[in-house]
Amino acid sequence: MNDLDVLKVFCAGDGRFGNLLGVVRDGRTCPDDASRQRLAAELGYSETVFVDDPERGVVDIRTPGTRMSFAGHPLVGVAWLLDIEELRPPAGSVWARDDGEFTWITVRAEWVEDKRTEQYASPAEVEALPAPPPGEGWLYAWAWEDEAAGRVRARGFPRRPDGAVAEDEATGSAAVLLTAQLNRALNIIQGAGSQILTAPGPDGTVEVGGRVRFAPAGPGRETP
Repeated sequence: MNDLDVLKVFCAGDGRFGNLLGVVRDGRTCPDDASRQRLAAELGYSETVFVDDPERGVVDIRTPGTRMSFAGHPLVGVAWLLDIEELRPPAGSVWARDDGEFTWITVRAEWVEDKRTEQYASPAEVEALPAPPPGEGWLYAWAWEDEAAGRVRARGFPRRPDGAVAEDEATGSAAVLLTAQLNRALNIIQGAGSQILTAPGPDGTVEVGGRVRFAPAGPGRETP
């Protein structure tokens, strides 16, 4: 598709890693639910975003199997791509800003649904987990690398029935949930080396940010 951008969201400082995201800049090219879900499944990324109104920031977020009211890395990616201050996913208004290196969004922790965090004793235990570990339901496995500094090692496992994504490379919504639970700013290394920064705000809000880069187009392709 000519209007498809493929981004890497929550990259490391050298631009590597990050979670792949498909962004269809003109949602009219996939005007109905069936065509959008079909494309999201075909691309196979953990999420694909359809932009329905680039000026007002109206977006539609899809996994390979369903529609989502909120997701973190798609909104960080779209905020960077569109360079706008407000996004409007189904969950509600999301404020965005860019500080020159990181793109940030401010969201409500209550929007994070159907995810569970589990603390492990060490980063080595997190890294040793199979993908996915046994069990059901979305699991965010994490351990302190340096508790005093707020540094966390994490991995995310959707464990969805369709099995389309065994492990999520970087998960903004799970990082939001963990930040709300711990009520402190975090510097998270997730997956193979993606970086997510967070900070709790007032009244149940959390700011989550990361680096975004363009990636080669095509399902499953990623710059090493």
